[in-house]
Amino acid sequence: MPTELTYDERDHVGVVTLDRPEARNALTHTTYAELEEVVRSTTARCLVITGADPAFCSGDDVKQVMLHAGDQLSSGLAAEPHLTPAADALLHTDVPVIAAVNGAAVGWGMELALMADIRIASERARFGELFVKRGLCSDVAGIGRLAQLVGRERAAELLFTGRVIDADKAGAIGLVSRIVRHDDLLPTALALADEIAANPPLAVRRIKQGLRLALDPDWPELGAWVSRSLAELFRTEDHREGVAAFLEKRLPSFRGR
Repeated sequence: MPTELTYDERDHVGVVTLDRPEARNALTHTTYAELEEVVRSTTARCLVITGADPAFCSGDDVKQVMLHAGDQLSSGLAAEPHLTPAADALLHTDVPVIAAVNGAAVGWGMELALMADIRIASERARFGELFVKRGLCSDVAGIGRLAQLVGRERAAELLFTGRVIDADKAGAIGLVSRIVRHDDLLPTALALADEIAANPPLAVRRIKQGLRLALDPDWPELGAWVSRSLAELFRTEDHREGVAAFLEKRLPSFRGR
């Protein structure tokens, strides 16, 4: 049974809820593994992914994933460059995925939202590709899918600056399909999921396969590039400074080394 998320399935719709609200649903190695397992094993015809309030997902748990594991991660990524397993599951599943973004979706939380087929935002949603602020590059979705949604120039601005935008801005640039009242978010997402799940599942799966063939890059190849890049960036002084500044709640001073 998962310990850092919950999974509920009814009437062919599965609901995945990241459930570390005290950490704003920050991701640990356990969360990544549980998310991958749920996506790979689901029998649902449509998935809804959301977070326990107040956040959707605040990205990696800095203390667990970055601060204490940076060198180990770097060595592992350099030795065997590969697509993040949870990303591999989400990007290659033939089950439609809806992200019900109830709050902050930053860092890998924004990656998670980008890997969904459809994003519905609460009025409280916030989005940000914060990787550059930690001296890192984004995962594959920020590079391979963000520009599809908002255009190359807007994607470049978000990736290069690490700026956080609100729900209205996300709607204006096409990052989300709609914005609803916070209390209406999950009912709206579930209603859409029910509508999708009521359609012939084999046809829906074929349509998703076709979208992937028509629009997506080679995810494993891009994932290997991201792995190699992160292996180098995890070892930089700028990465260590970005993490330290975040934890010490101060402005960073980057030196390009």
